[in-house]
Amino acid sequence: MVHCACRRETVSNAPVVPYIPWAVLPPRTRMLSWRVASSAWSCPMSEEQPVVFVIDDDAAVRDAVEDLLRSVGMEVESFGSTQEFLQHERADAPGCIVLDVRLPGPSGLESQRALIQAGIHLPIIFISGHGDIPMSVRAMKSGAIEFLTKPLHEQALLDAIQSGIERDSARRQEAKVVAELRERFNSLTSREREVLSLVVTGRPNKQIAAQLELSEMTVKVHRSQITRKMRSKSLVDLVRMADKLGISIGRS
Repeated sequence: MVHCACRRETVSNAPVVPYIPWAVLPPRTRMLSWRVASSAWSCPMSEEQPVVFVIDDDAAVRDAVEDLLRSVGMEVESFGSTQEFLQHERADAPGCIVLDVRLPGPSGLESQRALIQAGIHLPIIFISGHGDIPMSVRAMKSGAIEFLTKPLHEQALLDAIQSGIERDSARRQEAKVVAELRERFNSLTSREREVLSLVVTGRPNKQIAAQLELSEMTVKVHRSQITRKMRSKSLVDLVRMADKLGISIGRS
């Protein structure tokens, strides 16, 4: 059991719910909580088990968070610095980062920027023993999903991690969809791409033909090929695909 009572940074006057340590919960309640967490963290069979990365220079904090997460069946890896994390080979799996905002050397906020520059877009949960509202605001504006203060409250941390993993799983799924659409788009000829950029504006075949100086029949053939290659079922479907791909709208 990890004795980590924690609180969220807040300006609310709402009453605080009493904290009940995990270990003293009745066995039935603990099992229910574990099942809820496990179901929330489960991923499609095609994906790896989610991984939580803990970056904190305090070994005691790292050990406490590791023990907590492993007690609910989570994979966790911990590091004493952001540099150590960046040098580590990571599995291709959904996850999130629990990052101390006051690391020696580059701060947590500076480390956050370094992670983004390195192409690492895992959701970040900031933790701090000296957090204040201005700092938490800066962290959230920089893209953090949560800011927790030490000592850490177990349920608050678990909730934040659950949210982070859900966000990263959704991001990864969206990236797969876009990659597949990009592959389909790349199979189009240059003329088909030109026609597509006009089709998604809602222009009729006759107008597209006049603009591209083609016959209307030729435009119809191109549209048929575009529909087949992109595997679209309707014009609305094509418009959504173009939006995901960031295809620029054809000239007027």
